[in-house]
Amino acid sequence: MTIWNLGSINADMVYSVPHLPRPGETLAAQGLDRFLGGKGANMSVAAARAGSRVSHIGAVGPDGRWAQERLTEYGVDTRNIAQVDSPTGHAIIAVDDHGENSIILFQGANHAISEDLLAGALSSAHPGDLLVMQNETNAQIIAGKMAHEMGLTVCYAAAPFQSDAVLAVLPYLDFLILNEVEAEQLKQSTGNSPSELPVEHVIVTLGAMGARYFHHDSEPVDFEAHSVEPVDTTGAGDTFTGYVLSGMDRGMPMAQAIVLANRAAALMVTRHGTADVIPDLKEVREARFG
Repeated sequence: MTIWNLGSINADMVYSVPHLPRPGETLAAQGLDRFLGGKGANMSVAAARAGSRVSHIGAVGPDGRWAQERLTEYGVDTRNIAQVDSPTGHAIIAVDDHGENSIILFQGANHAISEDLLAGALSSAHPGDLLVMQNETNAQIIAGKMAHEMGLTVCYAAAPFQSDAVLAVLPYLDFLILNEVEAEQLKQSTGNSPSELPVEHVIVTLGAMGARYFHHDSEPVDFEAHSVEPVDTTGAGDTFTGYVLSGMDRGMPMAQAIVLANRAAALMVTRHGTADVIPDLKEVREARFG
């Protein structure tokens, strides 16, 4: 099977700061690193490192060839990444001494994905493949409808959260993942709790508390997170999602996929960076937590 990811590709400019900037404050950074990032690229790398075949559908600008090459190095099929005139997307990320972050996102080429590129990519998909999307690109509604009609499992990571974007793709979804705040916002928009949504699989991530899984045939199940000392939470949620998707792709029971994803996310927060430092399956399986 293949995971098709209609996903963002960013240059993540990560600044180490003593604390997150306050309004009007000029703050000297203690360090700067550039990483491959974007929720889409992070999920593609995570799913590939978890053992799945991943084909990324996206776009970069003339300045983005390095990002495409790096995805290839990490085992992602990049033949469906177009080069467009818009600049490559990028994020300015401040990370404080406690591992918390704030992010400014420039969408750039991520919103220049053509319908022809999407249709050409999915023409090679097969029933039973997965399509995953996030709210950092255009063409999500078209992709969701197309994949649903083709018999793909349609997955959506509802971030950055916009209730209108979720509601637009909701009729096509088989899997939805969002955090606790986003779940409450969606409930306010729809009147439905996660267990009442017309989606077979729903996961609500709870940060350091773990995750809660909702399935329409059973009671919600909680999965505890591993206790670690975080240094950078950036990309941890994307790592979790990529590992869950890979577990689904490889036929794992959802509970087993979530347990593995929790291990990957716990390992990820002990590292500085985004896609470039996502752990592979061997590291995740061998990790020891206190």
